[in-house]
Amino acid sequence: MKNILSIAGSDPSGGAGIQADLKAIAANGGYGMCVITALTAQNTQGVSAVQAIEGQFVLAQLEAVSADVQIDAIKIGMLANTQVILAVNDWLDTVDAPVVLDPVMVATSGDRLLDDEAALDSLLDRASVITPNLLELASLLREPAATQWSEVLEQAQRLAAKHDALVLAKGGHLDGEVCPDALVSAQGVLAEFSNPRHHTKNTHGTGCTLSSALATIYASSQDWVSALEQAKAYLFRAIVAADELHVGSGHGPVNHFVDFFSAIDPMDQWWQQIQGLRDSIDNLEFINQLADGTLKAADFEYYLAQDALYLQRYAQVLAEASALAPDLEAQRFWAHSASEILEGELQLHRSYLVEGSANPSATTLNYVNHLAASKQSYAELIAAILPCYWLYQDIGKRLASANHEDHPYKQWLGTYASDEFDLATERAINMVRSAWKLADPGVRERMRLAFVRSAEHEVAFFDQARLNRVEFSTV
Repeated sequence: MKNILSIAGSDPSGGAGIQADLKAIAANGGYGMCVITALTAQNTQGVSAVQAIEGQFVLAQLEAVSADVQIDAIKIGMLANTQVILAVNDWLDTVDAPVVLDPVMVATSGDRLLDDEAALDSLLDRASVITPNLLELASLLREPAATQWSEVLEQAQRLAAKHDALVLAKGGHLDGEVCPDALVSAQGVLAEFSNPRHHTKNTHGTGCTLSSALATIYASSQDWVSALEQAKAYLFRAIVAADELHVGSGHGPVNHFVDFFSAIDPMDQWWQQIQGLRDSIDNLEFINQLADGTLKAADFEYYLAQDALYLQRYAQVLAEASALAPDLEAQRFWAHSASEILEGELQLHRSYLVEGSANPSATTLNYVNHLAASKQSYAELIAAILPCYWLYQDIGKRLASANHEDHPYKQWLGTYASDEFDLATERAINMVRSAWKLADPGVRERMRLAFVRSAEHEVAFFDQARLNRVEFSTV
């Protein structure tokens, strides 16, 4: 467990500042420590008073902590005034740890929380990552706020070059149904991520939460891009579950402990996250033509040949899940599933396929390689396996409903929906859910990513017959 120090102001309502930082650090597997720079009188409706801590006492707190405790990462938030900034700046000369600087200038309510923004410049040079919101980014550059995502990225790149740091560009304050974020260096965008916008007024402390989660995850991973992806996913879950809390009548806090005490099922969250992928499957040429019976035999055989190659490796993966499973029930389930593929599904494939061998396509290889790379733990592996159950069941019900006596692929469509497969899918979901409950935050995030990646591979797999035909026609 890494030791993470938050240097920030106090929010007595618990949604932002030191209180939010400590919750986010704990929720992401870190040991949280804090040095308080200011006391505030605030609640979910706004800030009514600020009392800065005297600079020398801030320095005394910092020195007391660092004299005794190894600090693995530092998150800096509200600093209130020049005296406090100078104290923190002097102390940073004595420690060696990555710094995530959230330049808190204005609260969500509009209340100002820093009396001299120019004083921040020297501290920005010490940061590893700077995480301003839209208005703070513009203020640090002494420019008007951006109104387009491309302008935000340009401003972030200039700020990164000015202070030789990475900048987290945030698009949450822009209009639109998607909230983009990007990690930007002086050379340009290193990585870009987005989440669907979740409509809630309860977003108090989102900046504090994201920056603290980022510092905590980076302390273990030593990879800013990966840490940002995980921190963003954590914040998204916390925002989605924010309405479960009932804190105040204004802008309430996010649900920092969503992964531990939330009433929201993580499996529902994962399923919601791949809604766009699920919708795209219904629009694929292969699926539509398979449903209405117009799919060309050559495309069907190509898909079957690749599916047979995939299933051979998939059966091995299920056997590996059985070997890693922590209890007898799970061992039997995954082993039985592997046996069903070898003795049932592959036999059906062979009854359709003509004699001859086929080589695995790049799409097939990418999918099986992803599964092979997911074997760091039992939990991660079964999360990667799950879309082959869940997505197959989901699309299978619609394909089966299109079946009829004269359908050219009648026997095949009949395999897509069955009570036995519904039960197997339900058991697979429950096993992944159980593994998630026992996992630490890092493993949970790897499980989610493995699930999403597999869902992406499933979509590509359904579309590969068309891609192969297009490629072949251009040769």
